[in-house]
Amino acid sequence: MTKLAEPNADLAEMIRTIPDHPKPGIMFRDISTLMLDGGSFAATIDRLAEALEGDAPDLIAGTEARGFVFASALAYRLGCGVLMLRKAGKLPGPSVRIEYALEYGTDMLEMHDDACGPGANIVLVDDLIATGGTALAAVELLRGRGAHVSQALFVIDLPELGGAQKLRDAGVEPHALVEFSDD
Repeated sequence: MTKLAEPNADLAEMIRTIPDHPKPGIMFRDISTLMLDGGSFAATIDRLAEALEGDAPDLIAGTEARGFVFASALAYRLGCGVLMLRKAGKLPGPSVRIEYALEYGTDMLEMHDDACGPGANIVLVDDLIATGGTALAAVELLRGRGAHVSQALFVIDLPELGGAQKLRDAGVEPHALVEFSDD
C-alpha cells in the first residue's frame, strides 16, 4: 500500500516499483524513472527546498551515489555548497571516515577532512531512507567535525523499516516527499 501526501502523488506515480529485486520479497523503489522526467525532477527539487525549516544551510551533504544528484540540484536551487559523502577510498585528499553496520556486514563513509568546520549548518539529502544506517553514519561523521545537522531530506521514506524514527531519536528531523509501505 502506498501512502501518498496529496501534493506529492504525482511524484509517487513516477517512481517505478520492481518486485523481488534484489531478492525475493523486496519491493525495489526505482527513483530513476522520476529522474528521467525533467518536470518531475524539477518539482522534486522545488518540494525538497520547500520542506526545509529555519535558516538556509551552509552546505547540502549528499551520500553516494543518488544522494549526489539530489544534493547538487538542491544546493544550486538554494545557492549553497555541496558536500560529498563518499564510499571509502574515493576521495583524493586527506579524509575522515566512519564505519557503520549494514544488514550483511559493514560499510564506510568518508569526506575530506576540511569539507566543513565547527558550526556549519548542514542538511543531509538522499533519495531514500530505509533502515537509517547510512543516514545515521552521515550525521555522526558530520557532527564529528562540529557541524550542526538537524534536518534530513529524502524523496522516499520506507517507514516500516524505521530509519526516519532513528533519525528523530538522534535529533534530526527527517522530511520525505513520498512514503511507500512494504505491500
